[in-house]
Amino acid sequence: MKVISTNTGSSVTFEWNGEKEQTGIFKYPTSKGLFLRQNDVKDDTIIDRVHHGGINKACYLFSSDYYSYWKKLYPNLSWDWGMFGENLTIEGLDEFKVRVGNIYRIGEALVQVSQPREPCYKLGIRFETQKILKEFIAHNHPGTYVKILEEGTVKTGDDVVLIERSSNSLTVQQFYELMFLKEKPRELLTLFMTNESVPQYKKDRFKKYLS
Repeated sequence: MKVISTNTGSSVTFEWNGEKEQTGIFKYPTSKGLFLRQNDVKDDTIIDRVHHGGINKACYLFSSDYYSYWKKLYPNLSWDWGMFGENLTIEGLDEFKVRVGNIYRIGEALVQVSQPREPCYKLGIRFETQKILKEFIAHNHPGTYVKILEEGTVKTGDDVVLIERSSNSLTVQQFYELMFLKEKPRELLTLFMTNESVPQYKKDRFKKYLS
């Protein structure tokens, strides 16, 4: 895997249900690279820190491999890396193979895969239609958030090197799928609950399915 683009954004104001709101999802490539910090990316914009940023969502990675798929669906948009609000656009990122808990070296930073991205209405603002939410869920390639184990600078062209493979086989895709399945498969749920890297608040929400 390799870093194709490093992206940051500024605050953008939009109207939603008659109210003025702000978002940091409009991210664009930067030539300076990014400094990954424990709770966020330096010089990036996070408006809603309840749902973005923090230990488990310090940095968002999305695969460049699927841009062609989305460009065909939305050819009239102004396309550039960062379109999905990702800080790092990664070539070769496959959620079906990447395990939750995997540790990677990216440039100077050491990161650990924590959880997939869940789309919200602000992705619809970026794509100019809320139908993108169902399409994004159905496509099953959500990208992933990472924890920052060692802070450091990441630049375009840096390799994403696997340092430690999680002993728990739960993948990012399985985590993502589990969130939207009405019937939670017992085996997959057990894998989810026993993965030490799954955020505890996520596990707490799924305890009811164990009974």
